[in-house]
This record gives sequence, structure tokens and C-alpha cells, in this order.
Amino acid sequence: MSPQLQNILIVTLMLGFAGLEIVTRRYKDSVHATQEDTRLELAMFLTLLAVVQPLLLLATNVLCTWLIPEQRGAWADLPWWAMAAILLVCDDLTQYWWHRISHTPLLWPLHRAHHTAQYMSIRITYRNNFFYYLMMPGLWFAGVLLYLGFAKVYGVYFVIKIAVILGAHSAWRWDEPLYRIRVLRPLMWLLERTISTPATHWAHHALTNEDGIGHYKGNFGNLLFFWDILFGTAHITRKYPAKVGLQDDLIFGQERWFIQMFYPLCQSRRAHSALRFGGRAYAEEETRSDTLPQATEQRRSA
Repeated sequence: MSPQLQNILIVTLMLGFAGLEIVTRRYKDSVHATQEDTRLELAMFLTLLAVVQPLLLLATNVLCTWLIPEQRGAWADLPWWAMAAILLVCDDLTQYWWHRISHTPLLWPLHRAHHTAQYMSIRITYRNNFFYYLMMPGLWFAGVLLYLGFAKVYGVYFVIKIAVILGAHSAWRWDEPLYRIRVLRPLMWLLERTISTPATHWAHHALTNEDGIGHYKGNFGNLLFFWDILFGTAHITRKYPAKVGLQDDLIFGQERWFIQMFYPLCQSRRAHSALRFGGRAYAEEETRSDTLPQATEQRRSA
């Protein structure tokens, strides 16, 4: 697939999902973004396209030219299915694990921005910290594989992955009506265990786990949800959480967009924040009724 066709398909997918969000009124009814949300999402999307991806491609090309100059295009004759399998392991599986460890205290500040949105929409797909993408192993592996000759197959793979990821974040829940069609139940059973769907990924963004639907400590898959099945982090309910986002933002207020994007270079002034040295994330159990009044009073006095 040529880069031009790849870009056309990606733009078409984005516009298509955006149009469906608008036509179905899901965007108007559920997406209530602040200026901080818009600034963060726009800045990160543009930075990813104009800085992070070109920088990583340049860096991997320079390193490969230096370390393995004779291997340029060496794997170009592999069959497409072999290339696809390698991409699934080197890109999607590594992204699963990168995503999973980003929910640990050490790396959570680099991924936190993705979960601060109190809505689901394709606009949050690339909402993350700058260094989250700069350090993502899958992007580095992709650069190496492109050097080895994966360009054509990677283009197809990337478009398919974008389609699945956009669909999983979309305010328009494409899987919802399909669950109601009896004849499609076997297909949906297989599909929801293979790729990320709105139901499984919305659960990952849930505000709470207490309703039995939310599962922000699992459902880490990007393209393939199969990784969650394989590694025991899957939670499938075919339901959608009532609310998404983070409890600490509801209690203490939203972090500034540049702090979310450029931590640790920029740090929060909030007394209770994972985006400052020595700070920590607000635990769900701390939002129970006996602690909410105290937390609310802290916010008022801040």
C-alpha cells in the first residue's frame, strides 16, 4: 500500500467515525469537553504526527544504517502473512504490555492523560503524554521493521489497526446494535474476543469498577483483544459504564493540559496528584462516602 493511499484511508476513517458520532447525536449528547481537553488532544495529535513519529522513524533508520547496514530491505520477500504475524507480535503485543505496565505507579503519569477525558470519542484516541509515545516499544520496532522491508504490509496493517482503535474509542458504539441480533451472537462472541470493541474498551476507561462493568485494571488490548484473553486481563459484559474518567479529577479539578502532556518536565501544583514528584494517584476506595467530604473540602481550600 502506498503512503498516499494509506493516508487517504486513515483520513476517511477519521471523518467517517466523526460523522457517525455527529449523525447519531452521540457527540452532542455525551462529549462535553473543556478548553483544557481540546488543547491537550489537539496538541498531542499534532505533535505525534509532526514530531514523535518522524523522530522515531529517523532515529531507527539512523541506528539501523549504522548497526545493520546490510539488512536494509532484507525481509522484503517474506510472505504477507509472516509479516503480519511479526507485526502483531512486535507492535500490537508489545503495545499491550506497554499499556499494561503504564497502569503501574511508575509509568501511570505518562498514560494518565488518556484516562482524564470524561467522555469517549475518537478525539481521545491519541490523547496521551508526549513521552508515553516517545518511549513506546512498538513504534521503535515498527521503525526497524520498515527498514527491513515491511512498508507495503505495514500500511495495510496500520489502517486496520487504526480502524479498530478509532472504533473502540468512538462515542458511536458500533457493537451495541449488533448484540441485539440473535443470528449474529456467535460472530459477536468471536469478534469481542479477537479485537477491541467499544464495550470492552469503554470498560477500561470506566470511572469505577464497583458496578461490575468497569475494568480499568484490564482490557488493555489495542488491535487484538485476544491478548487480554491470553493473559487473563479480559472482562466482557457487553455493557457500557455510566461514566468514564478519573475520580481524582472530579474531586480536585482537572490538571492543566501542558502538565498532562509534558510531565515530568512540567509538574502539578495539586497536593494530591500523580503528576508531581512524591505525589500519588487517588485510589478508588478513597472516594467512598466517608472520605468524599474531606476530599471536597481540600478542593475548595486549594
